[in-house]
Amino acid sequence: MCLSIPSKVVKIDTEYNIATVDTMGVQRTASLELMEEGSVVIGDYVLLHIGFIMNKIDEEDAMESLRVYQEILEALDEEERRQLVIDDEKVNGEARETPLGENCPNREAV
Repeated sequence: MCLSIPSKVVKIDTEYNIATVDTMGVQRTASLELMEEGSVVIGDYVLLHIGFIMNKIDEEDAMESLRVYQEILEALDEEERRQLVIDDEKVNGEARETPLGENCPNREAV
């Protein structure tokens, strides 16, 4: 499962129609193919799904979402974080056919 966390556009490559976005300190590229040409600019906050920018999000809403994500991360201790990863790697109690994150093709950092 991919979780759509607000990401800030830090670079746009018009030749390849992709953007580099920053998601809580991790940079990755995302396709702009599903967005109207010119509708996304550097500094915008966007939501991604399977490597595509799906829509823009208001900066105030993005900041609130990021604040909540950070609070959740801070509230979890190391064992709880580890257990979340283990649980996410299972489907119906069975190990996934693909390792965690491989079903979300745009997980690699730039």
